[in-house]
Amino acid sequence: MKKKIRFGVVGTNFITGWVIAGGREDDRFELAAVCSRSDDTARSFAVKHNIPHLFTSIEAMAASPLIDAVYIASPNAFHAQQSLICMQHGKHVLCEKAFASNAGEVRQMIDAARKHDVVLMEAMKPTLTPAFRSIREALPEIGTIRRYFSCYCQYSSRYDKLKEGVVLNAFKPELSNGATMDIGVYTIYPMVVLFGRPKTIHAAGLKLSSGVDGQATVNFTYDNGLIATVLYGKIADSSLPTEIQGEQGSIILDRINIIGDVSLIRRKGATEHIRPQTDKNEYYYEIAEFIDIILEGRKESTVNSLNNSLITIEILDEIRSRLDVRFPADKA
Repeated sequence: MKKKIRFGVVGTNFITGWVIAGGREDDRFELAAVCSRSDDTARSFAVKHNIPHLFTSIEAMAASPLIDAVYIASPNAFHAQQSLICMQHGKHVLCEKAFASNAGEVRQMIDAARKHDVVLMEAMKPTLTPAFRSIREALPEIGTIRRYFSCYCQYSSRYDKLKEGVVLNAFKPELSNGATMDIGVYTIYPMVVLFGRPKTIHAAGLKLSSGVDGQATVNFTYDNGLIATVLYGKIADSSLPTEIQGEQGSIILDRINIIGDVSLIRRKGATEHIRPQTDKNEYYYEIAEFIDIILEGRKESTVNSLNNSLITIEILDEIRSRLDVRFPADKA
């Protein structure tokens, strides 16, 4: 029998449900527990997803011998504290993006993972999919890379309430939310995986009445001459794709958050669709990667590495600084 990793999940939103569905396509994944502050919420979620154990305390779940690893999908402001508690009890942690409120918290998380010899990984799913792997493999086909452009704008269903004066969680600075943290990270993390840390960052955006940003445009430069631009927002929709331009062609992704179609367009040749066909749930790959690392005795992912996560959160911090977006967690 294959070794199974017993998971506990923190957070009972729809994303947790999607991750569970993806995880259950890997026969090494065993869903053992759920944690929610509300007993009723935990019980309802446990019944819906056939979870045998429930907790209303993260400390109790982290100390439990019933689980080996924890998937954290709580609001951004709780990621660091909950991850630290779990790692201190020897649990491996798969934590949703944005990894934490700021770079200081991420450094604490990385230190804890190394101190307690556990696996810590950011749950940035697009970069672990076969589609993204095909992009990385195709980069040499387009020659010297000159530009990276990515756009992810999605009108939030909670924005109408904000315009009425009602601030829901998606726009609360005390939960470390906003366009940069919730949407922009999808455009920036792949850039970091592909090209590393940028040399310069220039950002402009719109700060909303609640204190978080609603949209932003960010320009980056690299030492090798590469220029990158990302557009993201929660107050308007866009259907613009992501494009990587090279001297010998370009690669186009239909969407950066859920990569459906990938096209390789050679400068003097035909267009080729290079996305591999798969019957797996898009969330399967992050769970499989995480379990692989644990069972193979490795320390971290080579793609969603701790260094890539740290570079990304440092970029997000810089963007927020330029947009004058501050979180209570920044004062800690």
